[in-house]
Amino acid sequence: MGSTMSSTKSVEFAVPPAGRYAEILTPDAVAFVVGLQRAFNERRKELLQARVARQKRLDAGERPDFLNETKKIRESEWTVAPLPADLLDRRVEITGPVDRKMIINALNSGAKVFMADFEDSTTPTWDNVMDGQLNLRDAVRRTITFEDEKTGKSYKLIEKPAVLFVRARGWHLEERHVVVDGEPMSGSLFDFGLYAFHNAKELLARGSGPYFYLPKMESHLEARLWNDVFVQAESELGIPAGSIKATVLIETILASFEMDEILWELKDHSAGLNCGRWDYIFSFIKKFAGDESVLLPDRGQVTMTTHFMRSYSKLCIKTCHRRKVSAMGGMSAFIPIKSDPVANETALRQVRADKEREATDGHDGTWVAHPGLVPVALAVFDRVMPQPNQISKQLPDYQATAEDLLQVPEGSITEAGVRQNVAVGLGYVEAWLRGIGCVPLFNLMEDAATAEISRAQLWQWVHHKAVMDDGLPVTVEMVDSEIADELGRARANVSSERFSAYLRAAELMQELVRAPKFTEFLTVPAYEKVLAEGL
Repeated sequence: MGSTMSSTKSVEFAVPPAGRYAEILTPDAVAFVVGLQRAFNERRKELLQARVARQKRLDAGERPDFLNETKKIRESEWTVAPLPADLLDRRVEITGPVDRKMIINALNSGAKVFMADFEDSTTPTWDNVMDGQLNLRDAVRRTITFEDEKTGKSYKLIEKPAVLFVRARGWHLEERHVVVDGEPMSGSLFDFGLYAFHNAKELLARGSGPYFYLPKMESHLEARLWNDVFVQAESELGIPAGSIKATVLIETILASFEMDEILWELKDHSAGLNCGRWDYIFSFIKKFAGDESVLLPDRGQVTMTTHFMRSYSKLCIKTCHRRKVSAMGGMSAFIPIKSDPVANETALRQVRADKEREATDGHDGTWVAHPGLVPVALAVFDRVMPQPNQISKQLPDYQATAEDLLQVPEGSITEAGVRQNVAVGLGYVEAWLRGIGCVPLFNLMEDAATAEISRAQLWQWVHHKAVMDDGLPVTVEMVDSEIADELGRARANVSSERFSAYLRAAELMQELVRAPKFTEFLTVPAYEKVLAEGL
């Protein structure tokens, strides 16, 4: 690493800024993100310590509830700042990694919004992160193009592409390629800071703005930190206060008890809340990992129609609409099955039913992972929601209690469920270790959230001595056997390079399943493996 400042105050890069990356890591841009790091990293670390302390209380039997100390915020009447014109209609949003071709296809997909994802869809190799920033800079300026050498096809933006959001990494993730004053840079501040520095003024000049998705938060104090970051960034960039807008993903069970408070903290910068369903299920398993009575059935049975998921979805709608802001629905991860029209139509029926429920309940939009699903979701929302949004649809009589949000869904645990979790976990992690953070598996577009559910369920079933529907227990030996079977299939079907990644993925999965205490995020130890590979 080469120091660029004095020994007491230093900024070091594992890879010195050079070539096109120097266009992003300009001295002024680096000074801006380093300023954010120095101003806010201590608070970030304190909030992460507060998560650890909270987890210890949960492990000891404490259960989440609505906060007494913020009751006044929940009960008083207030609204967030008015939404910008280009955020009034968000009926279908598409998400994906910051890959150049993906960005063009998503912006051209017909969706109202594209969320470019530095988090669950992107392995944070240095090249992925820096190329992503370059790609987004070009997308904002409408100069982004792509030439596919394999097909000879050219890609460029249409006249009216989707509105661009960026999902920065969560507070818990570090950018280990940059060290500031002896400590790794916050991945959140790095992703947010570079994008805002290079694009905020340009976006505003084009009639849009710097819009973000904020992941994995567990409390309103974490939202307060983001708000303070936004205030400092607006001041330093010389853009109007309130220009930055952010939608918060409610994807942890703890955040579902603080929706009002999160909107309150971000009220000058809020673009609403989103139901991040897959991470929410993962969080439910993780936060109650110490309670052997909490056993979730196969992932396929934990749908949005289960009581605890439907309750959190409707609470999101009620809370957002009361505060005059958007309540976004969840992800459909389905990928069209071109080879099997019958299976394709069966899956599409499920997608339509899911989107129908969201639109009818009152959501203002929904997520899809594939351009082929955009017209399917649009058709449902266009029919149910002819107006730009449903913010006027209030749910004053709906009351969600702590019991509603914490009701463990019923269902069965099956050998097929164990096998599916092993296959998805392995298939995703091996791709992640090769630098690919978004993977089509079994006709679904999988990202880190679904891999997290897979390995979390395996841990929970093994450590809580779950019994399958055939009367047999889920054991470490059974999981090992399924992993061995998957490795056997991989050995016969993939290259030696990919099989090496499968072996590393299997090793990580086995470590995570065996760990006596639940490992909070699989992407943290996986990142260590990526760094060890020099990526």
